[in-house]
Amino acid sequence: MIKLHYYPSNASFAPHVLLEELQIPYQRVLVDRNVGAHKSPEYLKLNPNGLIPVLEDGELVLYETAAILLHLADTHPAARLAPPLGTPERAEFYKWLVWLTNSLQPLLIGYYYPERWVEEGNSAGVAQVKASAERRIGPMLDQLDAQLARSGGPWLLGTQYSAADPLAFMLCRWTRNFARPARSLPNIGAYLQRMLARPAVAKAIETEQLPQPWV
Repeated sequence: MIKLHYYPSNASFAPHVLLEELQIPYQRVLVDRNVGAHKSPEYLKLNPNGLIPVLEDGELVLYETAAILLHLADTHPAARLAPPLGTPERAEFYKWLVWLTNSLQPLLIGYYYPERWVEEGNSAGVAQVKASAERRIGPMLDQLDAQLARSGGPWLLGTQYSAADPLAFMLCRWTRNFARPARSLPNIGAYLQRMLARPAVAKAIETEQLPQPWV
């Protein structure tokens, strides 16, 4: 059985949603960050980076959220969570999945963990990194809003829901306490409400017991 090593509201949320979308048997394994379980010797055997999530699928041990999403989409083609290989639509899918994980997500990590980028005890540096991250995320949200405006459908890539949508939702959700959160942009705001209406998203929120505001 597939196992998802997760912690509520972490980067494991997107794979959690996708597993619910697939409606396949799987097991959730809580990695309790509060007691440093993600840095334990047992967990580091699964992911030497000490980051969440990890997906176990038989003998396969996979980390990196985008890689997990791609694996789930590719191993369940009937669910149509990714466009066909070799098509322009597949290339667009790759572009947005990589953009989300490689351009937007690192800035959000900088916002939530600014102490990683400065020397210990540098409180002024922490504040500067956090403010810079929030400022740089703003134009990226504009870019995402523009993509939703021109996609021609209710989802990130258009009419077909894809594995990129849970990732986009998760990252937008992480801005919920910003001065200018993702939900305040017209196209993203409507998109987030459509995502919240999906049973898989509602189930993941309920299971992880996430507090409001959800976005």
